[in-house]
Amino acid sequence: MKFFAAVATLLVAAVANAQTPVFTSCATPGTTDLVINSFSVTPYPLCINQNVCASGTGTLLTDVIAPAKLAISGKFLGRVVYTDNQDLCAITAAAGMPCPIDTTHTSITACVLVKPSAPANVNVQLTVQATNGNNRILFCQAATVTASNCA
Repeated sequence: MKFFAAVATLLVAAVANAQTPVFTSCATPGTTDLVINSFSVTPYPLCINQNVCASGTGTLLTDVIAPAKLAISGKFLGRVVYTDNQDLCAITAAAGMPCPIDTTHTSITACVLVKPSAPANVNVQLTVQATNGNNRILFCQAATVTASNCA
């Protein structure tokens, strides 16, 4: 009986770890140029040395202009263990949406490589922040995520 209870506990833990993380805003309310209604990453868990795509939907209050930036950072036990800085306009252009991105767009997807230096199988406090070319914050989203060495 104890064996079955242990297996059931491990199964529940595995399913819980595989669920998509809930992202929340890490920006001061009212200070962003993109009001996020939903934000998600796929695939999840993140796969080290493979692309991950972040998608946000909401209301764009001003055009996204160059040189917009995407900054990704991760902390484990309060220490920075992951950083990646990208040209947001280059990423969106690769997906068929070059800058300027006008306010009629209601969603933005950005795909980036999860670097080989990403820590595997630990819960990382991830922050994803986009800054417009005018230096205003487009959005900031945060969640606890896990990256794995996927096949």
